Amino acid sequence: MTGTKLLPGQASLPTPNSTNSFWHSQPSKILLGHRTTESLPTEADLVIVGSGLSGTSAAHFLREDEAGKNLKVVMLEAREACWGATGRNGGHCQPFIYGNPPDVGAFEMRNYQHIKTFIATNNIPCDWRTLRVAHAYMDSAMFQRSLAIFQSFLKEDPSYSDLVSVITPESSNPSLADLRIPTAAGAFLQKHAASVWPYKLVAWMLERLLDTNENGALNFNLQTNTAVTHLQKSSDGSWIVHTPRGMIAAKKVLLTTNAYTSHLLPEFSDLIVPVRGEMSSLIPPPTMKPGNDENPPFEISYGFIGNGRQNRHQDDYLIQRPYSKDNSTGGELMFGGGRSYAAKAGLGVSDDSSIDEPSAEYLRREITVVVDIKSEEKELKASYEWSGIMGYSRDDRPWVGELTEELGLGGGKGLFVCAGFTGHGMPNTCLSGKAAVDLMLGKKSEEVDLPESYCLSKERLAKARVLDEVHIVDAKG
Repeated sequence: MTGTKLLPGQASLPTPNSTNSFWHSQPSKILLGHRTTESLPTEADLVIVGSGLSGTSAAHFLREDEAGKNLKVVMLEAREACWGATGRNGGHCQPFIYGNPPDVGAFEMRNYQHIKTFIATNNIPCDWRTLRVAHAYMDSAMFQRSLAIFQSFLKEDPSYSDLVSVITPESSNPSLADLRIPTAAGAFLQKHAASVWPYKLVAWMLERLLDTNENGALNFNLQTNTAVTHLQKSSDGSWIVHTPRGMIAAKKVLLTTNAYTSHLLPEFSDLIVPVRGEMSSLIPPPTMKPGNDENPPFEISYGFIGNGRQNRHQDDYLIQRPYSKDNSTGGELMFGGGRSYAAKAGLGVSDDSSIDEPSAEYLRREITVVVDIKSEEKELKASYEWSGIMGYSRDDRPWVGELTEELGLGGGKGLFVCAGFTGHGMPNTCLSGKAAVDLMLGKKSEEVDLPESYCLSKERLAKARVLDEVHIVDAKG
């Protein structure tokens, strides 16, 4: 399905030498370089391409389902396990309630609650911290526009008022200053959010899946550093998955390839566009320590919209990592964004082997502007700076389902996709992966927990292609 020359807008394969993400600073000894079998299997019931939260969640839910627990699954990852967007993201899980239609907001809340409960039940060591989230609008016109949208959703579903509070310059208890965003034009304060070490969550899940092989049955086979280069439909209805190490025949294939989907399916080039984002791990000011009432650590997850020359699509985001028990380590300020300062705002870039230096400089400097951090330095120092590739969807919604031939996307029966999370994967990928599994196991779409706007259909495809392309929408703001 793919040739050697990329089409306009088509993503490359993941680059072999990516920038160093903070989240990869403590890699799993089990997963690093892992190949469950020395040689690539020649056949499988299901091949999952990608080992981020989408693909790993799909494999997990497959094992939890009676109809899928004994299927032979091979997971292929172009680099190390969880080395793509999940292992390079902002480290937060923020359901987007105030700006989403009620069905989408509710789905994101279910996803958030599932992850929270799953981590607590299994005592997963991934630094999950339940927080509130404040989306601070630095531009008054943008705030008023979002406020109007929220008020329209509030009329449709009054229960939104239980989840979200509107904070204006006139508000008190809390005020904008209380939230440490005194220069904001307004904010939306939401009860439910979290910070998390995403790589450690996925690593725990993958290690648990590998543990199911202990009784001699190799039902889950993880092959890292094995890029999928080509998909081929076989005459018997199965799929041939091509890699540099050989081929696998599979009854079904699930692409959890997010930004890289169009490399295998060029017809997706205008539907899911790779966008490079910038992240940093900033060293907090020395005065910011637990117990310091004048400058305590942040207990809120933040989003910043409309700062400087950035439009509403080019938001910044911040969480603070927990400190160690003796306060000697930790506390890193995980600050991402600054995309408007990157060349072409990172649009169409699928190479994360370098950072966007202007964006990185913006992050080091601007954190002292957007939030009250009481730093004597105008620019913080970074312990890590890295880039990651997001998959921006043309209609702003993920694409989940079977790529039947009638869609004209280069697929066929037995080929499924779960991709296009537009930089908002943590409150979507887990249950989207479950939905993909439910569909693969034969459930009807109306029986699957998935917003209608996420489902693959000819009607959705037609509507999406009438919309402006991603780079036009992004520029408009």
